[in-house]
Amino acid sequence: MSTRTLPLVFINLGGEMLYILDQRLQAQNTSVDNTEKGVWSEKDRKRVMNDIIGTMFSKAFMDELLKPQQLYSHRTMKTVLTRLAHTSIMRLNPASMEKLYELMVMAFKYQVYLCPRPKDLLLITYNHMDAIREFVRDTPAVANQVDETHRKLIEVYAPLSEGEFQLLRQTLLIFFQDMHVRVSLFLKNQIQNPNGRFSLTTSGPVPHGGEVPGLIRLFSVKGREVSRCEFPSGGSYSSAVREGSFDLHGDRVLRLGVNMYTMNHPEETHTSRDTCAQPDDVPNLLAKEELNLLAGIMGSMKTVPVHSTEGSFRLNLFASDREEEEAGTSGGAQDFDVINIQAMQDEQASAELARIAAQFAEEELKQEDQGSSKGDELLAMMDDL
Repeated sequence: MSTRTLPLVFINLGGEMLYILDQRLQAQNTSVDNTEKGVWSEKDRKRVMNDIIGTMFSKAFMDELLKPQQLYSHRTMKTVLTRLAHTSIMRLNPASMEKLYELMVMAFKYQVYLCPRPKDLLLITYNHMDAIREFVRDTPAVANQVDETHRKLIEVYAPLSEGEFQLLRQTLLIFFQDMHVRVSLFLKNQIQNPNGRFSLTTSGPVPHGGEVPGLIRLFSVKGREVSRCEFPSGGSYSSAVREGSFDLHGDRVLRLGVNMYTMNHPEETHTSRDTCAQPDDVPNLLAKEELNLLAGIMGSMKTVPVHSTEGSFRLNLFASDREEEEAGTSGGAQDFDVINIQAMQDEQASAELARIAAQFAEEELKQEDQGSSKGDELLAMMDDL
């Protein structure tokens, strides 16, 4: 297992989350200012993006994330991303966050599957970074945070060998192997089967540095070519395109990781869980390490306090409150408000985790006392297929 996988997972999943939120916020925008009660504005959208990206790329957070460490479970990643989303004026209920997380994971999984070379995982990440930088182009302070993180990524990943990138890719595939959630965009484009598994083609350009398959060359002991023969490759391949830029700015060439959601296709953010998908109920042998990670990472995040319904809005990723309640009672979403810890060897870490759990409970009570929030059912983006 690669110890350099976690930063790429977090940044790419975070990028996909921002794509989805931005698409839905723009599609539902009905007010240019805050004068209409219960309706959010373009100013609200920009504030949400700036708050989330500012926290996501804060120096303390990234310094902790870039330390060599094992990749953790889906449950832990959902907890961190939920905490990240709540650093803005936006609020996500557990069932909606579950749907959002599934969509993020399936998008990144497809990108990893199509990645020509293990090293090109960096190009996917840099495409996400470029798009995130564009979201905050009008906020220089936050844009500088994104640039600084990008420089750190180059510093950490540029020296890795091809073998280390291959190990990183294998770690990602293990992370994705039990996720088979159907996404309407993938189903419509016939790149995903009804069972949730992707349909990969055997055509297209070969990876950079490779040759089109179908030719066997024989050499003499002196290294001279003596004969050649052709064989059917089983696909329609073409020569490799030029290599993308791994610098801070430049043409990535590879299109994987760019924003695939548009204003014209809001239905493409729908998901439907495959009945064969396995829940994440397997005991985690690294539970203590995961919780210690949360104590270090989440301690640097500050949830925005909400004092009135005017300054916040609640996000519901279902078509109606009834669907949301049914999803919650059916066990389709995990509740992260309380963390029960059995490993108590490290008293300092346990105290820190208890403090974080108390913050979760306190924030939940605040949300319940606030009544209806601004922009209720703002992101009704996932209907059952």
